[in-house]
Amino acid sequence: MKRKTRVTSLRKELQRERKDGKTIGFAPTMGALHKGHISLINESNKRSDVTVASIFINPAQFNDPGDLKRYPRALKSDLSLLSSSGTHIVFTPSVNEVYPNEDKINFYTFPLNGLDAVMEGKYRPGHFSGMVRVVKRLLDIVEPDQLYMGQKDFQQFTIIQHMIEKLQLPVQLVVCPIVREENGLAMSSRNALLSQAARNKAGYIYHTLCEVKKSLPNQNPSELSAMALKMLNSAEFSPEYFEIVDGYTLQEIQHFDEHKYVVACTAVRVENVRLIDNVILKDERNL
Repeated sequence: MKRKTRVTSLRKELQRERKDGKTIGFAPTMGALHKGHISLINESNKRSDVTVASIFINPAQFNDPGDLKRYPRALKSDLSLLSSSGTHIVFTPSVNEVYPNEDKINFYTFPLNGLDAVMEGKYRPGHFSGMVRVVKRLLDIVEPDQLYMGQKDFQQFTIIQHMIEKLQLPVQLVVCPIVREENGLAMSSRNALLSQAARNKAGYIYHTLCEVKKSLPNQNPSELSAMALKMLNSAEFSPEYFEIVDGYTLQEIQHFDEHKYVVACTAVRVENVRLIDNVILKDERNL
């Protein structure tokens, strides 16, 4: 595995690969890697000739400075994990390398059609503008054929798909399923901030999502959301939202039969660690 820290060096390396006719797969990460991230690497290794991963904790998408400070960092073990998983190139840039002073042209603004105003957008103002900015910047640097992202960040990849279509970017977004711990907890870098007891109990978030899916035929979306919030509201958990939304628009729905793609999404604080998860309730898309 080759490690690159400079944009110029990475681009030269990728130019050599492209001259040999190889396709480039890219998995952007913020480090503190786990099996969910490695599933992206594995999928890229299957579909793409060269797999590139980035490790960059993007300050532009943290609305809470304390959250940025607490975010787990484990570069040494991350590099070892990427190497053993078959990653070809890892990009570990500094903030100045990603956001040079003259790099104003890469800060794109365009309508997000309200995708950024709901769910996470309500509780993390500025998060998605920072996320869109860094993903666009990294795509400009890497110029991949495929971009690999995880389903756990449902709102994030929906916004990135919108960006790809809006800007007509020459990249295919590949969304990989959520990887879960034995108790059902969605794997996340933030899980490392939980005590073992809280980590064990946090599997209840997925249990709640599954209960909603099981109750689907008998109750309408608003009743199911109310049921889920009641289940999650406890001494251990503090739910921020539980919403049943259209998978395209991310707007809450009133009737299941009026939508082809429906997702239950939630954010819950456990020991003041913010955990997100989702389950697809209905998918009748023609893919």
